[in-house]
Amino acid sequence: MSTQNQKIILFDGVCNLCNGSVQFIIKHDKHGVFIFAPLQSESSQSLLEKLSSTHPGLDTVILVDDENIYTESEAIVRIARELSGPWRIISWGKVMPGFLRNGLYRLVSKYRYAIFGRSDSCMVPTEELLSRFIQP
Repeated sequence: MSTQNQKIILFDGVCNLCNGSVQFIIKHDKHGVFIFAPLQSESSQSLLEKLSSTHPGLDTVILVDDENIYTESEAIVRIARELSGPWRIISWGKVMPGFLRNGLYRLVSKYRYAIFGRSDSCMVPTEELLSRFIQP
């Protein structure tokens, strides 16, 4: 799988907050910039092994952009830059110090299952969205 010129979002496929976020991004990604894969998939694992010697874990969203890996709030800021409409304002969070952004991100991440719940299995995209997901 080539990651050249692709922006890939790797997400926790059993997390309801993460699945909702993927649906939100798809809706506001008018130019189809992003493709997606659950972190639990073989394709995500092999991509991360290829690009990094350390695995960030399942508790963060990961953006792979031109073979660079971004996690936590940095991934969110970079994703928001590509969204249409008022949602780009989220990218202005970049002016906040990283330790504050990541602290808030880690707090939400820690309690995401308790607040939003989790699924028994990874999200299965609909037929119309299948092309936006990396196949295993």
